[in-house]
Amino acid sequence: MAGDRVPSPAATSIHPSAVVHAEARLGRGVVVGPYAVIEAGVIIGDDTIIGPHSVVKSGVTLGQSNRLSVGVVLGEEPQHRRFAGERSFVRIGSENTFREYVTVNRGYGEGEITEIGDDNYLMSYVHIGHNCRITTGVTITSGAKLAGHVLVHEQANLGGQVGVHQFVRVGRLVMVGGGSVLRQDVPPFVLAFGVPAHAYGLNSVGLTRAGIPPVHRTMLKRAFMLLYRSRLGVSTALGRMDAELGSDPYVREMIEFIRGGQERGIIRWTKERDEE
Repeated sequence: MAGDRVPSPAATSIHPSAVVHAEARLGRGVVVGPYAVIEAGVIIGDDTIIGPHSVVKSGVTLGQSNRLSVGVVLGEEPQHRRFAGERSFVRIGSENTFREYVTVNRGYGEGEITEIGDDNYLMSYVHIGHNCRITTGVTITSGAKLAGHVLVHEQANLGGQVGVHQFVRVGRLVMVGGGSVLRQDVPPFVLAFGVPAHAYGLNSVGLTRAGIPPVHRTMLKRAFMLLYRSRLGVSTALGRMDAELGSDPYVREMIEFIRGGQERGIIRWTKERDEE
């Protein structure tokens, strides 16, 4: 039947029950599902799918080939008592997946932005608070909640029901176990778990899957030992890491991440299990 045909890749398909403001800009191949709402000023890139009952509010820009599942809400007002209606934004890159009922709030403050990069996978009921920045290749599992101003670096993986305190930073290729609470920064390449979360070791599986060569993984293990197992203070451990291992680019990344923190400090070591 003609009504069952799949739209051509170049066509824009809007379900009759959807509400799309005349001042929204939709690219080629965009599909808007039943009862979706797209407000004025929204920009949606080519080949993006807006699922049933999803809402894209004013101030949101979406790149190409994003997928919104059922009931996703992008660009709602920041959940902040002092929000006074100032104009703020959500900026989203390309090839991201937002599963059922994900919510992403606008930035808090005039002109402020909540930013999501490319190729991120946000599972059902994830919440991204105001002024957060999610970079590239991040996976956030069902039910995880990020408070305001959280920064998540490339290829990090947050488990189900993880809670992240405001202003916390999560380093590249970090793995955070399900149900954890992050109150402090997690340095790159670290495995974290607990309430509050503690460092358990390196994310060895993630490093291997990311193709980090063995020589660098060995250097990172030495750095981890200095930082967490040597009983040195953080400043002293960083000095040793810099002097002894600082020529390694991955160790250098860890050092610079820790030194760049201003708000929360870094998570501590746990004795519950040893690093492999």
